[in-house]
Amino acid sequence: QVQLVESGGGLVQVGGSLRLSCTASGRSTSTYHMGWFRQAPGEEREFVATISGSGTNTYYDDSVIGRFTISRDNAKNTVYLQMNSMKPEDAAVYYCNVMGGTSWGQGTQVSVSS
Repeated sequence: QVQLVESGGGLVQVGGSLRLSCTASGRSTSTYHMGWFRQAPGEEREFVATISGSGTNTYYDDSVIGRFTISRDNAKNTVYLQMNSMKPEDAAVYYCNVMGGTSWGQGTQVSVSS
């Protein structure tokens, strides 16, 4: 059964960049649509981006269009989220999951200053 671990979070300034990674273990995720989600304190978890198994198709929430890019390297069993032009409203705990997944890991904290 697949385990997913998010990494790459940290503190960035407004306008800065971060790249998040989601590394799977246990089995390949190459046949799964994968997604990134985020949750700010006191708010519901929200969708950010998704990518098809092959990496051909992507879809983003309007709030990150033109700034974030989801990608994957199936040989490494890893999904990425490149975040550019960071805004204060991007601050949240970011989670990855298979689309339709029902359990969640610890995520990785993203903070945006000034």
